[in-house]
Amino acid sequence: MKRPPDTLGMRHVALWVRDLTACERFYCELLGMQVEWRPDAENVYLSGGGVDNLALHQVTPDTPRDELAQRLDHIGFFLATRDAVDAWHAWLRANGARLRTAPRTHRDGARSFYCYDPDGTLVQLLYHPPVAAHEAARARGHDGEDPAPQ
Repeated sequence: MKRPPDTLGMRHVALWVRDLTACERFYCELLGMQVEWRPDAENVYLSGGGVDNLALHQVTPDTPRDELAQRLDHIGFFLATRDAVDAWHAWLRANGARLRTAPRTHRDGARSFYCYDPDGTLVQLLYHPPVAAHEAARARGHDGEDPAPQ
């Protein structure tokens, strides 16, 4: 059996959160996502860039959290340029987000930093050259030109 065509990427993440309002504010007001759908008071679906989908599902503060069973390390948001990493770090710091690391450049040319959402989920903001090149080509309509170096 032949493998089906490639997926369109992992564009959906769902998180259990204890403070839905604070998490919605973080992802919408600070990171720029928009509410796509609110089926009820305990659930909200957010969209970013027209291609990503983040579901936030409310749990009560006393709901046990099995930290050992949780396999999610972090979620990430790609950025178009290296300079955008530093701009986002400054923006989040100025708006009171809890930062875990300062921006750093990785051996592969990527640049990123980590922060936490209000519920403690680790969030990475990342410039990754292959993804940036793919998105630049997609924006040009796949015209075959190499993207400008960052």
